[in-house]
Amino acid sequence: MSISIHPVILSGGAGTRLWPLSRRLRPKQFLDIHGDTTLFAETLGRVSGPGFSAPTVICNAEHRFLVAEELRAAGLTPADIILEPIARNTAPAIAAAALKLLRGDPDALMLVLPSDHVIEPAGAFAECVLGAADLAAEGRLVTFGVKPAHAETGYGYIQQGEALEGNGWQVARFVEKPDRETAEGYLVEGGYFWNAGIFLFSASAYMEELGRLQPDISAAATAAIDAGAEDLDFFRLDEEAFARAPAVSIDYAVMEKTDRAAVVPMTASWSDVGSWDSLAALGEKDANGNVVQGEALLIDSRDTYVRSEKPLVVALGIDGLAIIATDDTVMVLPRDRAQDVKEVVAQLEQTNREEHISHTRVYRPWGHYQNLEDGTGFLVKRIVVKPGAKLSLQFHHHRAEHWIVVSGVARVSNGDETIELSANQSTYIPQGAPHRLENPGDAPLHLIEVQSGGYIGEDDIVRLEDTYGRQ
Repeated sequence: MSISIHPVILSGGAGTRLWPLSRRLRPKQFLDIHGDTTLFAETLGRVSGPGFSAPTVICNAEHRFLVAEELRAAGLTPADIILEPIARNTAPAIAAAALKLLRGDPDALMLVLPSDHVIEPAGAFAECVLGAADLAAEGRLVTFGVKPAHAETGYGYIQQGEALEGNGWQVARFVEKPDRETAEGYLVEGGYFWNAGIFLFSASAYMEELGRLQPDISAAATAAIDAGAEDLDFFRLDEEAFARAPAVSIDYAVMEKTDRAAVVPMTASWSDVGSWDSLAALGEKDANGNVVQGEALLIDSRDTYVRSEKPLVVALGIDGLAIIATDDTVMVLPRDRAQDVKEVVAQLEQTNREEHISHTRVYRPWGHYQNLEDGTGFLVKRIVVKPGAKLSLQFHHHRAEHWIVVSGVARVSNGDETIELSANQSTYIPQGAPHRLENPGDAPLHLIEVQSGGYIGEDDIVRLEDTYGRQ
Protein backbone atom coordinates (compact mmCIF):
# COMPACT_ATOMS: atom_id res chain seq x y z
CA MET A 1 0.00 0.00 0.00
CA SER A 2 1.40 3.38 -0.96
CA ILE A 3 1.91 5.93 1.82
CA SER A 4 1.09 9.61 1.42
CA ILE A 5 2.87 11.99 3.77
CA HIS A 6 1.19 15.21 4.89
CA PRO A 7 3.72 18.08 5.13
CA VAL A 8 3.10 20.38 8.10
CA ILE A 9 5.08 23.58 7.62
CA LEU A 10 5.82 25.68 10.70
CA SER A 11 6.02 29.35 9.81
CA GLY A 12 5.86 31.14 13.14
CA GLY A 13 9.52 32.14 13.50
CA ALA A 14 10.63 35.77 13.64
CA GLY A 15 14.19 35.22 12.39
CA THR A 16 15.59 37.88 14.73
CA ARG A 17 19.20 36.75 14.29
CA LEU A 18 19.02 37.75 10.61
CA TRP A 19 17.99 41.33 11.38
CA PRO A 20 18.03 43.85 9.68
CA LEU A 21 17.01 41.79 6.63
CA SER A 22 14.50 39.72 8.60
CA ARG A 23 11.82 41.73 10.41
CA ARG A 24 8.66 40.95 12.29
CA LEU A 25 6.22 41.68 9.47
CA ARG A 26 8.37 39.88 6.87
CA PRO A 27 10.73 37.41 8.54
CA LYS A 28 13.43 35.39 6.84
CA GLN A 29 11.20 32.60 5.49
CA PHE A 30 9.55 35.13 3.16
CA LEU A 31 12.84 36.52 1.84
CA ASP A 32 15.04 35.34 -1.02
CA ILE A 33 18.16 35.28 1.13
CA HIS A 34 19.50 32.13 -0.53
CA GLY A 35 19.01 31.81 -4.28
CA ASP A 36 16.27 33.33 -6.39
CA THR A 37 13.24 32.23 -4.36
CA THR A 38 12.15 32.62 -0.77
CA LEU A 39 13.00 30.01 1.85
CA PHE A 40 9.27 29.31 2.15
CA ALA A 41 9.03 28.60 -1.59
CA GLU A 42 12.06 26.29 -1.34
CA THR A 43 10.34 24.44 1.51
CA LEU A 44 7.18 23.99 -0.56
CA GLY A 45 9.26 22.71 -3.46
CA ARG A 46 10.95 19.95 -1.49
CA VAL A 47 7.64 18.50 -0.21
CA SER A 48 5.55 18.82 -3.38
CA GLY A 49 6.57 15.71 -5.30
CA PRO A 50 5.33 12.11 -5.41
CA GLY A 51 4.49 10.69 -2.00
CA PHE A 52 3.44 14.03 -0.50
CA SER A 53 -0.07 15.35 0.02
CA ALA A 54 -1.18 18.99 0.04
CA PRO A 55 0.65 20.96 2.75
CA THR A 56 -0.75 22.27 6.01
CA VAL A 57 0.80 25.57 7.09
CA ILE A 58 0.78 26.97 10.61
CA CYS A 59 1.50 30.69 10.94
CA ASN A 60 0.44 33.78 12.87
CA ALA A 61 -2.32 36.04 11.60
CA GLU A 62 0.11 38.80 10.58
CA HIS A 63 1.68 36.52 7.97
CA ARG A 64 -1.46 34.84 6.61
CA PHE A 65 -1.52 36.72 3.31
CA LEU A 66 2.22 36.20 2.79
CA VAL A 67 1.65 32.45 3.20
CA ALA A 68 -1.35 32.50 0.86
CA GLU A 69 0.66 34.35 -1.79
CA GLU A 70 3.57 31.88 -1.54
CA LEU A 71 1.16 28.99 -2.06
CA ARG A 72 -0.56 30.75 -4.97
CA ALA A 73 2.78 31.45 -6.65
CA ALA A 74 3.74 27.78 -6.25
CA GLY A 75 0.43 26.66 -7.78
CA LEU A 76 -0.52 24.75 -4.62
CA THR A 77 -3.85 24.47 -2.82
CA PRO A 78 -3.13 23.81 0.86
CA ALA A 79 -4.98 21.33 3.02
CA ASP A 80 -5.14 24.07 5.66
CA ILE A 81 -3.62 27.38 6.68
CA ILE A 82 -3.97 27.37 10.46
CA LEU A 83 -3.64 30.72 12.24
CA GLU A 84 -2.14 30.82 15.72
CA PRO A 85 -3.80 33.59 17.76
CA ILE A 86 -0.91 33.56 20.23
CA ALA A 87 2.57 32.03 20.10
CA ARG A 88 2.73 28.84 22.20
CA ASN A 89 5.85 27.21 20.70
CA THR A 90 5.90 24.09 18.54
CA ALA A 91 4.22 21.35 20.62
CA PRO A 92 0.75 22.99 20.70
CA ALA A 93 0.99 24.12 17.07
CA ILE A 94 1.84 20.61 15.89
CA ALA A 95 -1.00 19.23 18.00
CA ALA A 96 -3.47 21.53 16.24
CA ALA A 97 -2.25 20.34 12.85
CA ALA A 98 -2.39 16.69 13.95
CA LEU A 99 -5.99 17.05 15.11
CA LYS A 100 -7.03 18.66 11.82
CA LEU A 101 -5.35 15.88 9.82
CA LEU A 102 -6.94 13.14 11.92
CA ARG A 103 -10.39 14.43 11.02
CA GLY A 104 -9.72 13.59 7.39
CA ASP A 105 -7.31 10.65 7.69
CA PRO A 106 -7.02 8.57 10.89
CA ASP A 107 -3.78 7.01 9.58
CA ALA A 108 -2.18 10.30 8.53
CA LEU A 109 1.62 10.52 8.58
CA MET A 110 2.79 14.08 9.14
CA LEU A 111 6.16 15.54 8.21
CA VAL A 112 6.78 18.53 10.48
CA LEU A 113 9.39 20.95 9.18
CA PRO A 114 10.34 24.61 9.58
CA SER A 115 9.79 26.96 6.64
CA ASP A 116 13.16 28.72 6.88
CA HIS A 117 15.87 26.09 6.38
CA VAL A 118 18.19 25.45 3.43
CA ILE A 119 18.26 21.76 2.42
CA GLU A 120 19.94 20.64 -0.79
CA PRO A 121 19.31 18.79 -2.98
CA ALA A 122 15.54 18.59 -2.57
CA GLY A 123 15.42 15.12 -4.13
CA ALA A 124 17.78 13.66 -1.55
CA PHE A 125 15.70 15.11 1.25
CA ALA A 126 12.48 13.65 -0.17
CA GLU A 127 14.15 10.26 -0.57
CA CYS A 128 15.29 10.36 3.05
CA VAL A 129 11.80 11.23 4.30
CA LEU A 130 10.05 8.59 2.22
CA GLY A 131 12.60 6.04 3.38
CA ALA A 132 11.65 6.74 7.00
CA ALA A 133 7.92 6.35 6.41
CA ASP A 134 7.86 2.69 7.49
CA LEU A 135 9.33 3.58 10.89
CA ALA A 136 6.70 6.29 11.34
CA ALA A 137 3.90 3.97 10.22
CA GLU A 138 5.00 1.49 12.90
CA GLY A 139 4.42 4.12 15.59
CA ARG A 140 7.91 5.59 15.85
CA LEU A 141 8.38 9.34 16.30
CA VAL A 142 11.17 9.96 13.82
CA THR A 143 13.54 12.91 13.99
CA PHE A 144 16.12 13.63 11.30
CA GLY A 145 19.74 14.13 12.31
CA VAL A 146 22.52 15.84 10.40
CA LYS A 147 26.04 14.46 10.56
CA PRO A 148 28.16 17.21 12.16
CA ALA A 149 30.57 18.93 9.80
CA HIS A 150 32.34 20.75 12.64
CA ALA A 151 32.07 21.38 16.37
CA GLU A 152 28.98 23.60 16.30
CA THR A 153 27.79 25.20 19.55
CA GLY A 154 24.65 26.77 18.09
CA TYR A 155 22.74 23.50 17.54
CA GLY A 156 21.29 20.84 19.80
CA TYR A 157 22.55 17.27 19.33
CA ILE A 158 21.00 13.80 19.20
CA GLN A 159 22.90 10.73 20.38
CA GLN A 160 22.06 7.52 18.55
CA GLY A 161 21.17 4.37 20.48
CA GLU A 162 20.43 0.84 19.34
CA ALA A 163 20.04 0.20 15.62
CA LEU A 164 16.55 -0.30 14.22
CA GLU A 165 15.47 -2.16 11.12
CA GLY A 166 16.06 0.11 8.16
CA ASN A 167 18.21 3.20 8.21
CA GLY A 168 17.71 4.45 11.74
CA TRP A 169 18.47 4.15 15.45
CA GLN A 170 16.63 4.56 18.69
CA VAL A 171 17.36 7.93 20.28
CA ALA A 172 19.64 7.54 23.28
CA ARG A 173 19.26 11.17 24.35
CA PHE A 174 18.86 14.75 23.21
CA VAL A 175 21.57 17.20 24.20
CA GLU A 176 21.21 20.96 24.60
CA LYS A 177 23.57 23.30 22.74
CA PRO A 178 27.01 22.30 24.05
CA ASP A 179 30.09 24.37 24.78
CA ARG A 180 33.05 24.18 22.38
CA GLU A 181 34.94 21.46 24.27
CA THR A 182 31.87 19.23 24.53
CA ALA A 183 31.01 19.68 20.84
CA GLU A 184 34.56 18.73 19.86
CA GLY A 185 34.23 15.64 22.03
CA TYR A 186 31.08 14.61 20.16
CA LEU A 187 32.97 14.79 16.87
CA VAL A 188 35.74 12.55 18.19
CA GLU A 189 33.36 10.05 19.84
CA GLY A 190 30.93 9.81 16.90
CA GLY A 191 27.32 8.68 17.06
CA TYR A 192 25.99 12.22 17.45
CA PHE A 193 23.86 14.26 15.03
CA TRP A 194 22.82 17.87 14.83
CA ASN A 195 19.14 18.22 15.65
CA ALA A 196 17.51 19.56 12.46
CA GLY A 197 14.12 20.09 14.09
CA ILE A 198 12.33 18.02 11.42
CA PHE A 199 9.99 15.18 12.44
CA LEU A 200 7.96 12.40 10.84
CA PHE A 201 5.29 10.48 12.72
CA SER A 202 1.65 9.47 12.54
CA ALA A 203 -0.73 12.11 13.82
CA SER A 204 -2.28 9.53 16.14
CA ALA A 205 1.08 8.49 17.65
CA TYR A 206 1.96 12.11 18.37
CA MET A 207 -1.38 12.80 20.04
CA GLU A 208 -1.09 9.58 22.08
CA GLU A 209 2.31 10.58 23.45
CA LEU A 210 1.27 14.21 23.92
CA GLY A 211 -1.83 13.13 25.85
CA ARG A 212 0.31 10.90 28.06
CA LEU A 213 3.16 13.34 28.63
CA GLN A 214 1.52 16.77 28.28
CA PRO A 215 -2.25 16.40 28.74
CA ASP A 216 -2.70 20.17 29.21
CA ILE A 217 -1.37 20.81 25.71
CA SER A 218 -3.51 18.07 24.20
CA ALA A 219 -6.66 19.38 25.88
CA ALA A 220 -5.99 23.01 24.93
CA ALA A 221 -5.26 22.16 21.29
CA THR A 222 -8.41 20.04 21.06
CA ALA A 223 -10.52 22.85 22.49
CA ALA A 224 -8.88 25.39 20.16
CA ILE A 225 -9.77 23.25 17.13
CA ASP A 226 -13.32 22.54 18.33
CA ALA A 227 -14.00 26.25 18.94
CA GLY A 228 -12.02 27.45 15.91
CA ALA A 229 -13.57 29.03 12.84
CA GLU A 230 -13.05 29.29 9.10
CA ASP A 231 -12.06 32.79 7.92
CA LEU A 232 -11.79 33.17 4.13
CA ASP A 233 -9.10 30.62 3.18
CA PHE A 234 -7.81 30.29 6.74
CA PHE A 235 -8.69 28.39 9.92
CA ARG A 236 -8.44 30.47 13.10
CA LEU A 237 -7.74 28.59 16.32
CA ASP A 238 -9.82 29.78 19.26
CA GLU A 239 -7.65 32.25 21.16
CA GLU A 240 -8.98 31.62 24.67
CA ALA A 241 -8.59 27.86 24.36
CA PHE A 242 -5.19 27.94 22.66
CA ALA A 243 -3.82 30.36 25.27
CA ARG A 244 -4.35 27.66 27.91
CA ALA A 245 -1.66 25.50 26.28
CA PRO A 246 1.75 25.75 27.96
CA ALA A 247 4.33 27.28 25.62
CA VAL A 248 6.59 24.25 25.14
CA SER A 249 8.62 22.95 22.21
CA ILE A 250 8.05 19.48 20.79
CA ASP A 251 11.53 18.51 21.98
CA TYR A 252 10.80 19.31 25.63
CA ALA A 253 7.17 18.18 25.56
CA VAL A 254 7.52 14.84 23.78
CA MET A 255 10.74 13.89 22.01
CA GLU A 256 13.03 14.00 25.06
CA LYS A 257 10.60 11.94 27.16
CA THR A 258 9.10 9.35 24.81
CA ASP A 259 10.53 5.84 24.37
CA ARG A 260 9.31 5.80 20.76
CA ALA A 261 11.83 8.31 19.36
CA ALA A 262 14.01 7.27 16.43
CA VAL A 263 16.70 9.19 14.55
CA VAL A 264 17.30 8.84 10.82
CA PRO A 265 20.36 10.46 9.20
CA MET A 266 19.64 13.16 6.65
CA THR A 267 21.62 12.59 3.48
CA ALA A 268 21.03 16.09 2.08
CA SER A 269 23.06 19.10 3.19
CA TRP A 270 21.28 21.22 5.79
CA SER A 271 21.49 24.67 7.36
CA ASP A 272 18.98 26.42 9.58
CA VAL A 273 20.36 29.75 8.30
CA GLY A 274 20.19 30.85 11.91
CA SER A 275 22.78 33.61 11.79
CA TRP A 276 24.72 35.82 9.40
CA ASP A 277 27.72 33.58 9.90
CA SER A 278 25.77 30.48 8.82
CA LEU A 279 24.47 32.36 5.78
CA ALA A 280 28.01 33.41 4.93
CA ALA A 281 29.05 29.75 5.06
CA LEU A 282 26.64 29.07 2.17
CA GLY A 283 28.20 31.74 -0.04
CA GLU A 284 31.12 31.61 -2.46
CA LYS A 285 34.39 32.85 -0.98
CA ASP A 286 36.99 34.89 -2.80
CA ALA A 287 40.74 34.32 -2.45
CA ASN A 288 40.74 36.19 0.89
CA GLY A 289 37.83 34.29 2.39
CA ASN A 290 35.33 37.11 1.82
CA VAL A 291 31.71 36.52 0.81
CA VAL A 292 29.87 39.36 -0.95
CA GLN A 293 26.21 39.64 -1.88
CA GLY A 294 25.07 42.88 -3.50
CA GLU A 295 27.04 46.02 -4.25
CA ALA A 296 30.31 46.00 -2.32
CA LEU A 297 34.01 46.79 -2.75
CA LEU A 298 36.46 45.09 -0.38
CA ILE A 299 40.07 46.28 -0.24
CA ASP A 300 42.74 44.57 1.86
CA SER A 301 40.02 42.75 3.83
CA ARG A 302 39.71 39.13 4.89
CA ASP A 303 37.15 36.64 6.17
CA THR A 304 34.43 39.28 5.92
CA TYR A 305 30.79 38.88 4.91
CA VAL A 306 29.05 41.80 3.20
CA ARG A 307 25.43 41.89 2.13
CA SER A 308 23.92 45.04 0.68
CA GLU A 309 20.33 45.36 -0.41
CA LYS A 310 20.84 48.80 -1.92
CA PRO A 311 23.86 51.07 -1.25
CA LEU A 312 27.45 50.42 -2.27
CA VAL A 313 29.39 49.16 0.76
CA VAL A 314 33.14 49.83 0.80
CA ALA A 315 35.31 47.99 3.34
CA LEU A 316 39.00 48.85 3.73
CA GLY A 317 41.47 46.90 5.83
CA ILE A 318 39.03 44.90 7.95
CA ASP A 319 39.07 41.30 9.13
CA GLY A 320 36.38 38.91 10.33
CA LEU A 321 33.40 41.25 10.19
CA ALA A 322 29.83 41.00 8.92
CA ILE A 323 28.36 44.13 7.32
CA ILE A 324 24.66 44.16 6.48
CA ALA A 325 23.09 47.14 4.70
CA THR A 326 19.44 47.70 3.82
CA ASP A 327 17.90 50.92 2.54
CA ASP A 328 17.26 52.15 6.11
CA THR A 329 19.79 50.36 8.33
CA VAL A 330 23.47 49.37 8.45
CA MET A 331 24.81 46.83 10.96
CA VAL A 332 28.48 45.98 11.53
CA LEU A 333 29.55 43.19 13.88
CA PRO A 334 32.31 40.61 14.38
CA ARG A 335 31.32 37.35 12.70
CA ASP A 336 31.88 35.45 15.94
CA ARG A 337 29.13 37.58 17.54
CA ALA A 338 26.53 36.62 14.92
CA GLN A 339 24.41 34.72 17.45
CA ASP A 340 23.98 37.93 19.49
CA VAL A 341 21.97 39.89 16.89
CA LYS A 342 18.77 38.98 18.74
CA GLU A 343 20.03 41.22 21.55
CA VAL A 344 20.06 44.13 19.09
CA VAL A 345 16.42 43.44 18.24
CA ALA A 346 15.55 43.33 21.93
CA GLN A 347 17.23 46.71 22.40
CA LEU A 348 15.25 48.17 19.49
CA GLU A 349 12.04 46.93 21.09
CA GLN A 350 12.93 48.47 24.44
CA THR A 351 13.64 51.86 22.86
CA ASN A 352 10.37 51.84 20.86
CA ARG A 353 12.05 52.00 17.48
CA GLU A 354 10.36 50.51 14.43
CA GLU A 355 13.25 49.13 12.38
CA HIS A 356 12.74 45.64 13.82
CA ILE A 357 9.06 45.61 12.84
CA SER A 358 8.91 46.46 9.17
CA HIS A 359 10.99 47.20 6.11
CA THR A 360 10.41 50.40 4.19
CA ARG A 361 8.59 48.18 1.67
CA VAL A 362 5.45 46.85 3.33
CA TYR A 363 3.50 43.96 1.80
CA ARG A 364 -0.28 43.78 1.80
CA PRO A 365 -2.64 41.17 0.30
CA TRP A 366 -3.34 43.58 -2.60
CA GLY A 367 0.35 44.34 -3.35
CA HIS A 368 2.85 46.53 -1.53
CA TYR A 369 3.89 50.09 -0.76
CA GLN A 370 7.23 51.71 -0.02
CA ASN A 371 7.88 54.90 1.88
CA LEU A 372 10.11 57.18 -0.19
CA GLU A 373 10.29 60.46 1.73
CA ASP A 374 8.66 61.96 4.80
CA GLY A 375 8.75 65.16 6.79
CA THR A 376 6.54 67.38 8.92
CA GLY A 377 3.03 67.06 7.57
CA PHE A 378 3.79 64.90 4.51
CA LEU A 379 4.70 61.41 3.35
CA VAL A 380 5.50 60.18 -0.17
CA LYS A 381 4.81 56.53 -1.03
CA ARG A 382 5.22 54.28 -4.04
CA ILE A 383 2.24 51.92 -4.30
CA VAL A 384 1.98 48.77 -6.42
CA VAL A 385 -1.41 47.02 -6.78
CA LYS A 386 -1.62 43.52 -8.24
CA PRO A 387 -3.88 42.89 -11.26
CA GLY A 388 -7.50 42.48 -10.17
CA ALA A 389 -6.76 43.53 -6.57
CA LYS A 390 -8.32 46.39 -4.64
CA LEU A 391 -7.67 48.18 -1.38
CA SER A 392 -10.32 48.56 1.31
CA LEU A 393 -13.04 51.21 1.14
CA GLN A 394 -11.71 53.63 3.74
CA PHE A 395 -11.34 57.19 4.94
CA HIS A 396 -8.85 59.19 7.01
CA HIS A 397 -9.54 61.61 9.85
CA HIS A 398 -6.31 63.60 9.62
CA ARG A 399 -4.89 63.52 6.11
CA ALA A 400 -5.62 64.09 2.43
CA GLU A 401 -4.00 62.14 -0.40
CA HIS A 402 -2.81 62.90 -3.94
CA TRP A 403 -2.47 59.97 -6.35
CA ILE A 404 -0.38 60.08 -9.54
CA VAL A 405 -0.49 57.04 -11.82
CA VAL A 406 2.92 55.98 -13.16
CA SER A 407 1.80 52.91 -15.13
CA GLY A 408 -1.25 50.69 -15.38
CA VAL A 409 -4.90 51.60 -14.86
CA ALA A 410 -6.39 52.85 -11.58
CA ARG A 411 -10.08 52.70 -10.78
CA VAL A 412 -10.71 55.28 -8.07
CA SER A 413 -13.83 55.57 -5.94
CA ASN A 414 -13.86 59.02 -4.34
CA GLY A 415 -17.01 59.81 -2.43
CA ASP A 416 -19.91 59.25 -4.86
CA GLU A 417 -17.69 59.40 -7.94
CA THR A 418 -15.81 56.55 -9.66
CA ILE A 419 -13.19 57.32 -12.32
CA GLU A 420 -10.41 55.50 -14.17
CA LEU A 421 -6.93 56.97 -14.50
CA SER A 422 -3.99 55.93 -16.68
CA ALA A 423 -0.31 56.90 -16.79
CA ASN A 424 0.47 60.57 -16.02
CA GLN A 425 -3.04 61.26 -14.69
CA SER A 426 -3.77 62.16 -11.08
CA THR A 427 -6.55 62.77 -8.55
CA TYR A 428 -7.05 64.25 -5.09
CA ILE A 429 -8.69 62.50 -2.11
CA PRO A 430 -9.95 65.02 0.47
CA GLN A 431 -9.61 64.41 4.19
CA GLY A 432 -12.59 62.40 5.45
CA ALA A 433 -13.77 61.26 2.00
CA PRO A 434 -14.60 57.54 1.62
CA HIS A 435 -12.36 56.19 -1.14
CA ARG A 436 -11.03 53.01 -2.70
CA LEU A 437 -8.23 52.15 -5.14
CA GLU A 438 -8.58 49.22 -7.52
CA ASN A 439 -6.54 47.74 -10.37
CA PRO A 440 -8.97 46.52 -13.06
CA GLY A 441 -6.18 45.74 -15.53
CA ASP A 442 -4.03 42.71 -16.25
CA ALA A 443 -0.72 44.42 -15.39
CA PRO A 444 0.50 45.80 -12.04
CA LEU A 445 -0.64 49.32 -11.19
CA HIS A 446 2.17 51.66 -10.11
CA LEU A 447 1.38 55.02 -8.56
CA ILE A 448 2.86 57.68 -6.32
CA GLU A 449 0.88 58.77 -3.28
CA VAL A 450 1.53 62.04 -1.48
CA GLN A 451 -0.10 62.28 1.94
CA SER A 452 -0.51 65.66 3.63
CA GLY A 453 -2.08 66.64 6.92
CA GLY A 454 -1.65 67.19 10.61
CA TYR A 455 -1.04 63.51 11.35
CA ILE A 456 0.57 60.95 9.02
CA GLY A 457 0.28 57.40 10.34
CA GLU A 458 -0.90 53.98 9.22
CA ASP A 459 -3.33 53.84 12.13
CA ASP A 460 -5.33 56.72 10.61
CA ILE A 461 -7.31 54.29 8.46
CA VAL A 462 -10.99 53.59 9.03
CA ARG A 463 -12.00 50.60 6.89
CA LEU A 464 -15.63 50.55 5.82
CA GLU A 465 -15.41 47.45 3.62
CA ASP A 466 -12.56 45.07 2.91
CA THR A 467 -12.13 42.08 0.61
CA TYR A 468 -9.62 40.53 3.00
CA GLY A 469 -11.63 40.67 6.21
CA ARG A 470 -9.53 43.36 7.92
CA GLN A 471 -12.31 45.65 9.18
